[in-house]
Amino acid sequence: MVRTANLTKTYADGTHALTGVDFSVTKGEIHGLLGENGAGKTTLSKILSGILKPTSGEIYIKGNLVRMKRPSDALGLGVGMVHQHFALVRPFSAFENIVLGTDLNPTGERAKEAKASIMELAKGVGLQVALDTPVESLSLGAQQRVEILKMLYRRVDILILDEPTSSLTIKETGELFKSLLKLKEEGKCVIFITHKLREVMDFCDSITVLRQGKVTGRISKSEASPITLARMMVGRNVEFELKRPPMTPGAEVFAIDNLTLLDKAGKEVVKDVSLRVRRGEIFGIAGVEGNGQTELAEAIAGIRRVARGSIRLKGTETGGKSSSVIRRHGAGLIPEDRRRMGLILEMNLEENVILGKQRDLQFRGSLTSIAWRKVRQFTSDLMKKFEITAKGPESPARSLSGGNQQKVVVSRELSSDPDFIVAAQPTRGLDVAATEYIRKLLLDSRSAGKAVLLISAELDEILQLSDQIGVMYEGRLIGVGAAETMSRETIGLLMGGIAA
Repeated sequence: MVRTANLTKTYADGTHALTGVDFSVTKGEIHGLLGENGAGKTTLSKILSGILKPTSGEIYIKGNLVRMKRPSDALGLGVGMVHQHFALVRPFSAFENIVLGTDLNPTGERAKEAKASIMELAKGVGLQVALDTPVESLSLGAQQRVEILKMLYRRVDILILDEPTSSLTIKETGELFKSLLKLKEEGKCVIFITHKLREVMDFCDSITVLRQGKVTGRISKSEASPITLARMMVGRNVEFELKRPPMTPGAEVFAIDNLTLLDKAGKEVVKDVSLRVRRGEIFGIAGVEGNGQTELAEAIAGIRRVARGSIRLKGTETGGKSSSVIRRHGAGLIPEDRRRMGLILEMNLEENVILGKQRDLQFRGSLTSIAWRKVRQFTSDLMKKFEITAKGPESPARSLSGGNQQKVVVSRELSSDPDFIVAAQPTRGLDVAATEYIRKLLLDSRSAGKAVLLISAELDEILQLSDQIGVMYEGRLIGVGAAETMSRETIGLLMGGIAA
């Protein structure tokens, strides 16, 4: 169905994204594509979906040599892609986004029939979404579901999925794979790009691994193991089970009492939440995305208004204060969406690492100017300390891989030596090596006596790192208890609103 021969892609700045890639997927196959951030997975998928042109090499679709100039060419050949970073028109409704680019008028006579068809499709794959709601009002999880429905609605023969389950529940993921298996039975093929080794092991027929733009191997499901795949991805062994050393928590650093938050329509999205985080402790909040975690993190960071209740950092009320004030009180704020809330992608690394710090004395030049030489040295030091891979401090943030972008955000937030760290979805979309690195940093912060609030949809992450665990469900924090008393099954039930 899909084959590339000696495919190479070199960008204008000289970056070799792909070198001599031979890749193939057969009819009726679910094929996993693995690799570190920056390994070339996204470049390969964008070439196959007509977004990028290769520098050299050949592409065969259904046995025919093809040259695609635009995504519509790929769609015409039956190739569709769901992107990791959403390609949605935010003011449009979910329904309008799904049918955008087709010949359907979303307000015309056939709209009702199309909407019913999409609702049936969504129900069949466990991807229910409010079709009439503007995308900008939907959670990240719901936006991801819109993207998946957008391609499934077009009934493509070759479906490329880039991190499709990152915002889905366990049940929704299972339903999605049931749908993909049906597509497989119909002779269609799926290229499944993910960092979740467990999904590859469970659902893919075969796996291709990329490292630094080259294919390091193709392996069948029966031959694969997490250790083998990780070694192929990063060239070394990866620690899957991090050790959380025993710690006796110290004094209370952060507290929330009876916190209630509202959405734009005045509906309660966080309801009467209370929690405490102490020094040398990680408090983990699990839950399916869209249950109030985003709004909670926004309120803690000072970018969402508090309707009722209290947020206190080291005894000082910070609810309703600005992010800069909250940081000055000793907080490090790692947002869930690094591209929208953590970085300004058009800026370079120097400019990004001093966001919120540009008025600090250490960066002050004459009068009100910024001492860029000091900033450059500060950035270089952070790049070394946090192992940020980039050409230099003047590299655009947009040019970095997802893992390195996250390291920039984390390095900036931890460089002030905060007493309290809120980390929202800190490893979302990261490869195994970057995930290992970020998780170790959080454990190191705990060992250094920091108080950490971890908000994550990754159960393994919550269970490995947390001392205390609570679950967000429909805006409420339920089932709070010591990590040792919380099993995967217990948390899974709580995530579905079922008391264990």
